[in-house]
Amino acid sequence: MASQAIAPVMEYLELHGYETLFGVVLAEQLGAPVPAVPVLLAVGALLGSKGYTLSAAMLIAIAASLMADTLWFMIGRRKGASVLQLLCRISLEPDSCVSNSRYWFQRLGAYLLLIAKFVPGLSTVAPPMAAISKMPLWRFILSDGLGSALWAGAFLALGFLFRTQLEYVGEIAGRTSFSLVGIVAVWVLFKWWQRKRFLSKLRIARLTAWELLKKMENNEPLAVVDLRQAIEIEDDSTKIKGAIWIDRDRLQELHAEIPRDRDVILYCT
Repeated sequence: MASQAIAPVMEYLELHGYETLFGVVLAEQLGAPVPAVPVLLAVGALLGSKGYTLSAAMLIAIAASLMADTLWFMIGRRKGASVLQLLCRISLEPDSCVSNSRYWFQRLGAYLLLIAKFVPGLSTVAPPMAAISKMPLWRFILSDGLGSALWAGAFLALGFLFRTQLEYVGEIAGRTSFSLVGIVAVWVLFKWWQRKRFLSKLRIARLTAWELLKKMENNEPLAVVDLRQAIEIEDDSTKIKGAIWIDRDRLQELHAEIPRDRDVILYCT
């Protein structure tokens, strides 16, 4: 049964493998919910037969990946942090997505692009993050190209090495597909519940920008504390008038600078 399920797929890939590989990798790197790894594995299994070569498959995957990533890089240059916020809205952890991306890019720099495609959720965020961090285009293309080569090469190689096991893998996938869907659904629900539980425990009243503006216009006694990191200030120098800036990485050290005789309003994005 598994072989009957896999056979049409493999027959199609034998005829249109390169085109499918290019289209799926491009779509995934643009952010579409299309998994490229199964196609990389399948094309890897075809290497050495039907005219498929490792060099051609690698070039196609790298080209598709670079096209999508360079587009996100250019959007990041023009739109700045707003593109990160847009991408992070679809993340399971939108409250920490932007700050975590900045943190890891600040620590690893161009090296992050070498591993980004192996980390779910980071692949699409990394290119605009590189642009926001003022990385030169030539360095981005070099680093992202190497990362794309490592990613594509790893899964093409796995597909080639385990090509005889494809039928068995298909059988396992057929038996466990419902279980895998269930596990993913449970994980998504858990992350949603975890976030809701965290927010419900916060003892901080949330304010909209308009509500804060009204309080300031009414001269209500309050202190506004800007908790953005230094790299965020460099990217966007605008701030609320009269706000006290404390890099959140140094909050433990500088917390005494926050007034205790009035309401405190914190913001970080």
